[in-house]
Amino acid sequence: MSLRLFAAIAIPDEISDALVQLQRDLPGAAWRPREAFHLTLSFFGEIDEPVARDLDEEIAGIVAGPFQMRLASVGSFGGRQPTAVWAGVDAPPVLKAIAAGCERAARRVGLKPDGRAYTPHVTLAYCEGTTDVDVARYHERFSEFRSDRFWVDHFALFSSRPTKRTRAYVEEAVYPLTGLPEP
Repeated sequence: MSLRLFAAIAIPDEISDALVQLQRDLPGAAWRPREAFHLTLSFFGEIDEPVARDLDEEIAGIVAGPFQMRLASVGSFGGRQPTAVWAGVDAPPVLKAIAAGCERAARRVGLKPDGRAYTPHVTLAYCEGTTDVDVARYHERFSEFRSDRFWVDHFALFSSRPTKRTRAYVEEAVYPLTGLPEP
C-alpha cells in the first residue's frame, strides 16, 4: 500500500477564522474548507509504506526551535491563467530551514526533490475559469490582510486521502520543535 504524503504546519482555528473571511468575491474559485488549511513544508507524493517509515525517521531528526509567524497579504499561482489563490506568510528564516530539512530527508530516502522554489503559503482556493483580471481585483481587495501572530511549536506528516468531493488530510506523525526558540 502507498500513501500520498506531505509535511506541513496546521493552521490554528483562530487564524482559520480570519482566512475564511478572505473566501469571497472571486469568480471561478473553489474555496478550500477550513479543515484543509495548512502550510506545506514539503510534498512527497505517493510513497510505499516502508519508504514512508524511513521518511518519518529522517524527518524526526530535524532540529529547530518554536517560532512565531503570521499570514500576510494574498497571492496567486498561474499568472495569466490563475490556478490558485493563497495567503502569504511572514515568518522567520527557520521556516525555510525546516522546509529544506524536509527536502533533505526526502532525498536521503531516495525521493526526488520537488524542484520548485519554496513559496510558503496557505491555499485558499483553486481556480477554474478565473481570469487574471479577477485575481488582480482580488489581490487589490485583500492586499492589506494580516493575521495575528501565532506560535508554531510542531509540524506534522500528513497523508492525503480521497473522499467523495475532495481530499481529507490525516495527521500521521507529529514533530515537536524542541530546539532553542527563535528570537
